[in-house]
Amino acid sequence: MTSPSESHTYPARLSDADRDRALGLLREGAAQGRLSHDTFLRRMELALVARRPDELAALTADLRTEGRWSQRVFGAVERVSAFTVRLGRAWRAERLPKLLLPEPGPYPLRIGRDPANGLRLSHETVSRLHAELALDRGLWVLRDLGSTNGTTVNGRRVTGSVVVQAGDLVSFGQMAFRLSAR
Repeated sequence: MTSPSESHTYPARLSDADRDRALGLLREGAAQGRLSHDTFLRRMELALVARRPDELAALTADLRTEGRWSQRVFGAVERVSAFTVRLGRAWRAERLPKLLLPEPGPYPLRIGRDPANGLRLSHETVSRLHAELALDRGLWVLRDLGSTNGTTVNGRRVTGSVVVQAGDLVSFGQMAFRLSAR
């Protein structure tokens, strides 16, 4: 038995916030390439079953190299960098000319360099008979007609036919457009 003057010291209890911080450090370390995939998975498992703060500290000790101020600076730089990438994408996307979907009719809209096409594109990367756009059972269908430099929709090469809609990015060779209903 212990006397009233003796005090019991229990190990510090692990909080959810401590565990979340450790898991965040492990994710960041893996994202930065400082942990291999296998090491990351093993440490995540150990962090989830850890009972004491010192166990978590051991799992993340080699990942704590930056102070709080450094983390804030690097975090701000990462956010600004991500913003400039998104801004660049938006800028390029909005500069694309619109390609109006044609009025429904009995014949598809032929696209290519040949003057007989409904949409003539005078560019060396566009084939004479490049693609066609037709309304089929209420859906717009774009079909590549065996062009040399290809047709893409939203960055994916068209092989055969694909359903398209207003807002899609379409390219014929190196000529790019944003489809528009009006």
